[in-house]
Amino acid sequence: MAEQLLHLVFGGELKDPGGTEFVNPAALDIVGIYPNYKKAHEAWRGAAQRTVDNAHMRYFVVHLHRLLDPTTAKPEPPAP
Repeated sequence: MAEQLLHLVFGGELKDPGGTEFVNPAALDIVGIYPNYKKAHEAWRGAAQRTVDNAHMRYFVVHLHRLLDPTTAKPEPPAP
């Protein structure tokens, strides 16, 4: 069984497309929490593709496992 490495995928409208400050943090789109990077990347890609026409919408993958236990953080495999 593969090691569980939790990842959060979320996004929202940015004030500036080059930054990371959201227009309305209360309205963030929480896509979900995934058991590994591959599943999170798939969810991120789907959410990003649905909003491709809006340059201010941005989605992120957060490595929750690194926040929960930073001493065991491992490098992620490359995205497929």
